[in-house]
Amino acid sequence: MKKMNIEIGILPNQFLNEDGTFNQEEAIIHSGRIAGICYDKEGFDHLLTEDREKTARRVRMTLGNGHHSVYDHVAISFDLKNVPKILAMVINNEHQYTTSEKSARYTPVVRGKNSIITESEEILYNKWLEIFKIKIADKYGDVFNKSKIEKLAQENARYMVTVFMPTELIYTTSLRQINYIASWMKKYIAEHSESNKNFDIKLMGSMEEFLSELDRLNILVPDLMRNEKNRSLSLFGKDLDKKKESFSDTYSTTYNVTFAELAQAQRHRTLDYQMEMTDKKQYFVPPIIEDDPILVNEWLNDIESLQDITPIGELVTVNETGKYDDFILKCQERLCSAAQLEIMRQTRETLLKYRDALKEENNPLYDDILNYTKGARCTFPGYECTMPCKFKEGITLTRKI
Repeated sequence: MKKMNIEIGILPNQFLNEDGTFNQEEAIIHSGRIAGICYDKEGFDHLLTEDREKTARRVRMTLGNGHHSVYDHVAISFDLKNVPKILAMVINNEHQYTTSEKSARYTPVVRGKNSIITESEEILYNKWLEIFKIKIADKYGDVFNKSKIEKLAQENARYMVTVFMPTELIYTTSLRQINYIASWMKKYIAEHSESNKNFDIKLMGSMEEFLSELDRLNILVPDLMRNEKNRSLSLFGKDLDKKKESFSDTYSTTYNVTFAELAQAQRHRTLDYQMEMTDKKQYFVPPIIEDDPILVNEWLNDIESLQDITPIGELVTVNETGKYDDFILKCQERLCSAAQLEIMRQTRETLLKYRDALKEENNPLYDDILNYTKGARCTFPGYECTMPCKFKEGITLTRKI
């Protein structure tokens, strides 16, 4: 298997050594001092000057008894390069983080030297990029300029590219959390070590590279990686299609979407998402071509020819759970002409399903949810759009791009 060549750097912080590695010892001592604040009568300033061995004893105690929250006070900002998109999704599903990621929606796919992107992907990406430019211009040329059409064509053509496409992101989390994530990756690798599926093999390979980089940077703390509660990576679920849907003050719903849509949905960290690969391969068909049976057939033949590399356009089963208020906040962001089409459609579908369930149960929330079913977020009560699109199909949520 071709290496991803993952690279991790640490942005400047108080625990960064001159060689770019992490000063783990000082970071842990710092956390040990913080651990004394709850019972030190003289306050934190006194702890800063206490005997180092006393602090070290407190460190050993907190690491040993599982009181690891003090190690959340040390935040680390990582510059993650050449990270497969799916691995970024794995760590982005763990809610304790801040991330700024290179946009895959509007970034051209270029197959460089030693790229994991195959020649077939590049050819099909460019083929469909040109087709989408023509289709979008024909239908919406009076609405979008050339630059916008180019970006939307890129967004749709990228469904042909592998979910292991490398990306770059700045990822900030705590010393405790990155070690917990590392332990869950180790567990995932152990549990899937016998798998012969291309997806599992590639994902495990990227996890091993990721862990190797963290080790090189002196990030890994064995006592923080014990995983005594036997937790797992939150992204991966099991038998999701058997989960019962429910809609009330809280909700749970299951649907099939692409990796691209799921990556967008993960940004709503007040909601929880799990995914599972389907037994039978299925693929998303961009709505801009769905009225042309010949193009649809050609699209499916092309994307099916890439099944071994797991294209971003492959459908996966997703379970979404959360609170009603947080779902409405999702609607306020995703029911917009500027949102990715796939997540806009799925959010709208869930909204209408939610509405119908509340009506059937005579739930008091029914009167409230009606306020959000009339169109895009600019129709919501109290919402003022600062950049009106004046795009009719965008406002009515009937657009095809």
